[in-house]
Amino acid sequence: MKALKYFLSMALLLSVVVSCKKDTYDDLSFLDTAAASANLNALFEITQDNTGLVTITPNGEGVSFYEVYYGDATATPAKVQPGKNTRHTYSEGVYNVKIVAHSITGKTTEITKQLTVSFRAPENLDVITAIDAANNFKLNVSASALYETNFKVYFGDVPNEVPVTFLEGATVSHTYTAVGTYTVRVIAYSGGAATTELTRQITIVDPLLLPITFESATVDYTFTNFDGGDVTKIDNPQATGINTSAKVGKMVKNAGQPWGGSLITLSGNIDFSANKIFRMKVYSPRVGAKVLLKVENSANGAINFEKEVLTTVANAWEDLVFDYQTINTANNYNRIVLIFDNGTMGDGSANFTFLFDDIRLVNSLPLSLPLDFESTTTSFNWFNFDGGDVTVLSNPQSNGINTSGRVAKMVKNAGQPWGGSYLTLSLPMDFSVNKIFRMKVYSPRVGAKVLLKVENSGNGGINFEKEVLTTVANAWEDLIFDYSAINTANTYDRVVLIFDNGTPGDGSANFTFLFDDIRLVNTVPIELPLTFEAPITYGWFDFDGGNVTVIDNPQPGGINTSAKVSRMIKNAGQPWGGSFLALSSPIDFSVLHTFKMKVYSPRVGAKVLLKVENLTNGGISFEKEVLTTVANAWEELTFDYSTINTANSYQKIVLIFDNGTPGDGSANFTFYVDDIRLN
Repeated sequence: MKALKYFLSMALLLSVVVSCKKDTYDDLSFLDTAAASANLNALFEITQDNTGLVTITPNGEGVSFYEVYYGDATATPAKVQPGKNTRHTYSEGVYNVKIVAHSITGKTTEITKQLTVSFRAPENLDVITAIDAANNFKLNVSASALYETNFKVYFGDVPNEVPVTFLEGATVSHTYTAVGTYTVRVIAYSGGAATTELTRQITIVDPLLLPITFESATVDYTFTNFDGGDVTKIDNPQATGINTSAKVGKMVKNAGQPWGGSLITLSGNIDFSANKIFRMKVYSPRVGAKVLLKVENSANGAINFEKEVLTTVANAWEDLVFDYQTINTANNYNRIVLIFDNGTMGDGSANFTFLFDDIRLVNSLPLSLPLDFESTTTSFNWFNFDGGDVTVLSNPQSNGINTSGRVAKMVKNAGQPWGGSYLTLSLPMDFSVNKIFRMKVYSPRVGAKVLLKVENSGNGGINFEKEVLTTVANAWEDLIFDYSAINTANTYDRVVLIFDNGTPGDGSANFTFLFDDIRLVNTVPIELPLTFEAPITYGWFDFDGGNVTVIDNPQPGGINTSAKVSRMIKNAGQPWGGSFLALSSPIDFSVLHTFKMKVYSPRVGAKVLLKVENLTNGGISFEKEVLTTVANAWEELTFDYSTINTANSYQKIVLIFDNGTPGDGSANFTFYVDDIRLN
């Protein structure tokens, strides 16, 4: 029983093993009937930024993968999985893009689609052109635009111009060689054929701004003349002294109105924020000519400011100063007005012809000649030595020939006999043309010695000096120091003053002096007092027997030891025979009304007539006659002019000895005169 049961189990197991035989599936014949990829297409997306970037998305049915042939110079196709894309950058143009679709069986299907890559023209082109702040002939250009790849600019000043290429964010520059209006053309490129361009007219000018030097060949220095004034730009006819520049302005004041002048409008407003002092070089035919410099708003002439100064030298350049410190800087001023001798009608002659140059603004004044002590921005740092003490102060004696606002005061205190003060200038003095010093002095007494010395500040051994005597007391006089013998090869930049050299001071009023207007001139006008000393040329005009010459003093003694005097010989002629001398300017009788004159007569009781006349009308005159009281000695005669009509103008001095008696030219009719002055 057990054996049967075992046998049956084995038979069942064997049947199971036999039933587990492997099935084989290696028949692929069904693939032969599978279709190739179908409905093949492609989508092109062109990026709208002119980069040429194109996204290609192929699509179709039954595709295992795609090959995309870009159609340009790229040889290797891109392999793209279904549902994916490829990106490629093209230049502008037309391309045949081939799409090859591979099916699962390896079958391929292809299509070719035309792709047109066309760049859009740049948009919103913006060009910035600006004249360079440091160079009026230089133009700076920059540009921006949408969809551009670069820019080219033509500056428009040369034929067959090669443009300059630049990128957005960059600035290119060009310097023109001449003023004028130019067409600037900027082209924005897209990377393809499409472009956008912009043209702009650019005017290159050389703006008229301070300083006005007349040297530029491209600046328009055209003045507008009014009421007789006439300004032209000319070659410098007086290239000497402080102005050797090539070009200057010339003002001729013709007949018209007393205020005749000229104006010039600047290209921009004058900047007074830091600099408030005008300086202008002027060449005047005479001393004392008025020079008015005015600034205005060109749109509103009521907005203005002006200053007037006087020339201090004749026929030489000087640098005038116009103090504008009180100008209202809140206003705008862009016009300069010049009037010479405002209030006097011009006649177009040489006497009304002026040169001017270098109109400029400065913020401080160099310490240089002339020294007039008017500026409150200049430091007049006198160095005192051995008792001398100089200060600058308001003029305590504003009268006579000196009504200026500020002067210098020298007090000679106890110390050394040579006690004085010196001032070192910013620049050396120029003695090339002007070799005569003039200085106004107010002395407490007649005969005070005044020494004016110049030195080299680095070597005091290089120096030159002259000493003169005061001739009036308690009144201003204009002293003359003849420097014609100075060695102009040396450098002198220091002015030394010593009053009463050789006498110790005591600090009292008797040793207190005022001085002003230290300046160099090349000629000396004939004016009171008449001392007949060099270097003035006294041109006496003789009439009807009178004859005056300037000679060495033949009788130096008593009250007159001066070097030069005038000699009058009354020859045969008329009883009124005499001589006259024309002064450079009218006599000022506003304060002083007494004439003094030293006379050396051969006899007592000789009549001496001193007469003043109008320069052009002898009917306008005043005279006084006195008698000599000593013979063969110097005496000082006094002529009382207290009743003279001061409203008249008197510019001529007339001398007649023994009026009413004909002379004979002998020693009995020979007289000497000296030191004719108002006292």
